Amino acid sequence: MTFAEFYPEYLAAHRDRRTKVVHTAGLLGGLAVGLIGVALRRPALILGGLALGYLPAFASHWVFEKNQPKTLEHPVLSFCGDFVMVYEFLTGKFRHVGD
Repeated sequence: MTFAEFYPEYLAAHRDRRTKVVHTAGLLGGLAVGLIGVALRRPALILGGLALGYLPAFASHWVFEKNQPKTLEHPVLSFCGDFVMVYEFLTGKFRHVGD
């Protein structure tokens, strides 16, 4: 499956704005903590960054979307989808399914 084929499916699993907000906060916060961990050579911070990024995002799927995170099916494509969706969300260019 290509990313172009996967992304509409990914977007369909992220319809609720609250999920997008949680994903955005988690990705940016987790990335910041993880990069600090790399810079300081602190593996615990790197793991903390992963947890900060993924745990709230997973919870948002179960609480708001009532679905399973796409990471469980397509981890690499989902990781890429996170960055594209967050970019589109932050820049106001978010595409809804069918756009």
